[in-house]
Amino acid sequence: MSAEEVQPIEGPDDRALPFQVDPLDVRGRVVTLGPALDAILARHDLPRPVKVLLGEAVALASLLATSLKDTGRFIMQAETDGPVSLLVVDIRTPGQIRATATCNRERVEAVTEAGRASSADLLGRGTLAMTIEQGRGGHRYQGFVPLEHENLEAAAHAYFRQSEQIPTRVRLAVAEVMDRAETGEARQAWRAGGLIAQFLPRSPDRIKVRDLHPGDAPEEAELPDAHKEDDAWVEAAALVDTVEDVELIDPSVPAERLLVRLFHERGVRVFDATRLQDHCTCSRERIENVLEQLPPEELAEAAADGVIGVRCEFCGKEYRFAPDEVGTGRA
Repeated sequence: MSAEEVQPIEGPDDRALPFQVDPLDVRGRVVTLGPALDAILARHDLPRPVKVLLGEAVALASLLATSLKDTGRFIMQAETDGPVSLLVVDIRTPGQIRATATCNRERVEAVTEAGRASSADLLGRGTLAMTIEQGRGGHRYQGFVPLEHENLEAAAHAYFRQSEQIPTRVRLAVAEVMDRAETGEARQAWRAGGLIAQFLPRSPDRIKVRDLHPGDAPEEAELPDAHKEDDAWVEAAALVDTVEDVELIDPSVPAERLLVRLFHERGVRVFDATRLQDHCTCSRERIENVLEQLPPEELAEAAADGVIGVRCEFCGKEYRFAPDEVGTGRA
């Protein structure tokens, strides 16, 4: 089925659309986030540059999580020494998203005033961790990539190059756009888009692995020839690099139209989309189970005012417990 023949399900927003370009041995997904992302960012009191970064993280995590075949959980977490010290996107597959960020406002303002409020400047140095938890009783996998003043696109490229050894291109974009609410009033709303394309040839002989740099080898040493990248992947990567931010976030450009524009000469197939939604998994029972594990002295300190209050860092919902509601089930 061609991209022109597939109609968006339940509207073009908040979904991940898989695609495949057979002549180029390329597969990937396009993510379009609208109301779901707007709801996630609206509940966080964060500086605008940090909201942009968190939106990029949500888009990237959505691209990766929707590739999982089994129901489970995908967590992407960045811990850094930069102005944004923590980014977390937690997705219950296939597409229930929650996300949060922690930042130092003074440091964010400092880089903003200096005109350097890029994602790379906000992250600084640290580690980007990706965790896959399969369904109940399943395995847990983790992958890590260092952050060295890189943005999330570059970090994703490094991850797939080092950990998965799959030629990959990622594009991310986040912005506020004018939206018209149900009341008819115009307002600013957050949108994000992302595209991932990967070279996955059927024949393993087509995957070329680059040799490592010879380092301190003598100049007269005979060095192996560097492998040439496959022409199909060179073409696909060049096409993905032409994608502009506005094409990823413009509500009038559905993913199908973008894919046709990119790959119309080669032909592109699309498949059933995955719905993405703003959904937090916190509950009173889950919070109570966490409190049950705290030492008695911590519970007593938390109940100093006669009530134990807990706020979910993802959705902002507050839970209140009387002191005698927790701790009674422990030995």
